[in-house]
Amino acid sequence: MAESKTLRKPIFTKVDQLRPGTSGHTLTVKVVSTKMVLQKGRADGPQVRRMRIAECLVGDETGMIIFTARNEQVDKWGRVEVAEPVSFTVKEDNNLSLIEYELVNVVEE
Repeated sequence: MAESKTLRKPIFTKVDQLRPGTSGHTLTVKVVSTKMVLQKGRADGPQVRRMRIAECLVGDETGMIIFTARNEQVDKWGRVEVAEPVSFTVKEDNNLSLIEYELVNVVEE
């Protein structure tokens, strides 16, 4: 008999706590705007596969980021769900996607 995996409770993160190169975050955000950047279909056998990519500006009370959504965004990379309405106002003057980061190698002596 296969062992059942126990699901762990999600730990919610705020937008201003996100850092480049990290993954596996759970956030509750509002969608501020969306822009379709790619929409095409490809004949793949008897079915037509559609690819859609949208850039979404999303945020919470701590800031905003650009989220790239693919198709219905339910795959091995992530999952997006509609949640109950939230009472916060998005902090639109703190767009963290506008911050440029540089990788710096630190040599310990």
